[in-house]
Amino acid sequence: MPTVDKLLLEEALLDSPQTRSLLSVFEEDAGTLTDYTNQLLQAMQRVYGAQNEMCLATQQLSKQLLAYEKQNFALGKGDEEVISTLQYFANAVSELNVLHTELAKQLADSMVLPLIQFREKDLTEVSTLKDLFLLASNEHDLSMAKYSRLPKRRENEKLKTEIAKEVANARRKQHLSSLQYYCALNALQYRKRTAMLDPILGYTQGQIAFLKKGFETFSKKMDGFVSSVTGMIQRIHGELDAEADAMRISQQELLSVSDSVYTPDYDVCAPVINRNLIQKAGYLNMRSKTGLVTTSWERLYFFTQGGNLLCQHRGDVAGGLIQDLDNCSVMAVDCEDRRYCFQITTPNGKSNLILQAEGKREYEEWISAINNISRQIYLSDNPEAVAIRLNQTALQAVTPITSFEKKMETVQNSDSVKHVDVQNESPVAEAADEMLHEIESAQLIAPGTPIQFDILLPASEFQDQNRSSRRTNPFGESEDKTGNTAEEGTLLQQMFVVRFLGSMAVKSDHTKKVIFEAMRQVLAARAIHNIFKMTESHLMVTSKNIRFIDPQTQVTRISFDLEDITQFAAHQDNKRLIGFVVCLPEASGAVSLSVYVLESNTEGEKICYAISLGKEIAAAQKDPEALAQLMMSMPLSTDGKFVLLQEQEQENEANTNGSAALESEA
Repeated sequence: MPTVDKLLLEEALLDSPQTRSLLSVFEEDAGTLTDYTNQLLQAMQRVYGAQNEMCLATQQLSKQLLAYEKQNFALGKGDEEVISTLQYFANAVSELNVLHTELAKQLADSMVLPLIQFREKDLTEVSTLKDLFLLASNEHDLSMAKYSRLPKRRENEKLKTEIAKEVANARRKQHLSSLQYYCALNALQYRKRTAMLDPILGYTQGQIAFLKKGFETFSKKMDGFVSSVTGMIQRIHGELDAEADAMRISQQELLSVSDSVYTPDYDVCAPVINRNLIQKAGYLNMRSKTGLVTTSWERLYFFTQGGNLLCQHRGDVAGGLIQDLDNCSVMAVDCEDRRYCFQITTPNGKSNLILQAEGKREYEEWISAINNISRQIYLSDNPEAVAIRLNQTALQAVTPITSFEKKMETVQNSDSVKHVDVQNESPVAEAADEMLHEIESAQLIAPGTPIQFDILLPASEFQDQNRSSRRTNPFGESEDKTGNTAEEGTLLQQMFVVRFLGSMAVKSDHTKKVIFEAMRQVLAARAIHNIFKMTESHLMVTSKNIRFIDPQTQVTRISFDLEDITQFAAHQDNKRLIGFVVCLPEASGAVSLSVYVLESNTEGEKICYAISLGKEIAAAQKDPEALAQLMMSMPLSTDGKFVLLQEQEQENEANTNGSAALESEA
């Protein structure tokens, strides 16, 4: 016999939108069955009560039996045998035009009573369990809303414990009511089939027992069929008993879980976090604006699919797209009275989405999963392995090298014994190459060098500002002795929108490899420590210096002379990344070397071109003829004061105009 669709008891605790959607199908089926049962019962009561209209009553009953096939059951799987059986019975009932008065008692016991019991017991039980389930679900939603509104500041542990206990009790109550409701709906799929067959079987047996007149034409024809139907009903009863036992055992196992399953954020002290996820699903609270200054939170089911974040309400058949996660940024944010909040920002920075997780583990895993998806790891052949490898690489990148001297000795020893054994030559060479690569990195950047993730003024410049009695121009321009601004006489002024990623001290500026190594360590440190906050600035490149300008106040945060920038380069793979080496003198007479790593909205090569052009202009200004030749080869502004970069003029203008709408911290 075909299998019957059923609700999975294991999904009752999660109560996902998919489960609610499937539950609505079962509820629709139960409603249809209730309507049909009431109609069939009316037909049978008419047969029982209208003895003088028995012929008309049997005709109506025959039609009602045939109508079962036309019922729009949401779950019609496995009803083919019932439909064929009812059709056969309908043909037999149409032949019964006279009913004996002595059949009344037997019809009442074998036809009307079973269907009444089915309606009053099974259908009423399902309706009652549905009401209890809805009440428990509403109580759980209220308790979760109360728990989500727990204040982050002035946290009351006693109140938090009481509300968490209330959530656990409400969740257990909902779990129990949902399990009972699911079991009743699953059992109803079996009982509805027997409930349709038992009454009509009793009616047929009554006809056979009391109608002797049609024995040859009716009873002999129906004996074998009735036996087969009886066997089918017994088989269905056996399947129901087996299914009921299995559901009872499964229900006991699901209810025997630890209380921590019902308590939110139970592992806040030592959560087990999986940072290699490329897919994630679960309930989150989403913040939305309801007015100019007011906001509201809504608990929804979120899940990732490919590079997209989707959202789904309870009862929805499918989820809707919320945001494209490719190349987006995710960061933890502080909300007024909410904990575990994080923000997803689009690559252009113009829109963001603020979500709240239930606990610390979910909070950390959501951030890690979205960060992995934003890198488009899911497009690789083995995304899980790629995510694990990237996280391990990030961990190794920020691990200090504490055995540098030992590795030097190992390399020297390997060089001394390189010609001893030919078979071991290749492994030794590979180990030596790897160690030499680490040594080369250590020669560029000292192991364990701290990384600065925000822009800070150098100590010398801070002292100069404190000693200076002159007023600082809010637009970042300083006056010289003649009273003219420092920008006068510059041929180049180019603006770029950048975000500061980090800076660190280095040991050499003779190669661009130091910039790429600094990029690797800065990005790895941000990934391993979940630092997603970035300071946005306007980078002004002139023929004298480069300045980081606050986009809101237009105050210069920090500036460097072009002659102090010894190296600059864009990343080979990610052209939006750019870094430059700054060489500054110290009070002791030595020089300090630092690498600054930035992320730009435009390609980093354009910024490198602007810096290179600024250096070229600065060098040409010492030679009037070379300067005149350079001005003739480059287009100038209408007033003849500034060099024009035609290839990025429109793009930079759009970035400058749109930057006012961006937040200063992405």
